[in-house]
Amino acid sequence: MRSLIYIERTFNRFGDFLGWLSSILFILLLANVVYDVVMRYVFNDVSIAFQEMEWHLFSAVFLLGVPYAIKSGGHVRVDIFYERLSYKAQSIIDILGTLLFLFPFCLLVAWFGIDFAKESYALGETSGDPGGLPYRWIIKGMIPLSFLFMAVSGVGLLLHSINKIVNPHLIYAGNNGKS
Repeated sequence: MRSLIYIERTFNRFGDFLGWLSSILFILLLANVVYDVVMRYVFNDVSIAFQEMEWHLFSAVFLLGVPYAIKSGGHVRVDIFYERLSYKAQSIIDILGTLLFLFPFCLLVAWFGIDFAKESYALGETSGDPGGLPYRWIIKGMIPLSFLFMAVSGVGLLLHSINKIVNPHLIYAGNNGKS
């Protein structure tokens, strides 16, 4: 069963990488906003491309940050009840939630998002504003890609939940009596 833990850690490393990438993109977003504000209010110069880059970077930060949140347990859930349950009950809820809600939702959005991005690429879609960014398909392509990444993080969550049931002594030694 240690191999199951190793596989889980491999998926977790992927989630950690996405979290790292999201944080780097957030720093770029911050620099972009500072540049845009300084140019606008100090030099009275407005750049549509930099404004649109803010939206694109924010989208990428969010879309790549969600898989990391799933991996690290930072996603939304009703903690009032969840935290009072045993690790085994929490794991069962996580397994059911992943299989019944997360995977179908991620695969549905990814499936329909691919056509959305392909159409944007085929049309050569650009910004509707003069001076805007030319390749809108890149950010539209982030939608299905990020939902596939969410599904990958869901596999990591699923493996983690199975490990909490099968190998509680290997993962959660000293869990304050919860089992």
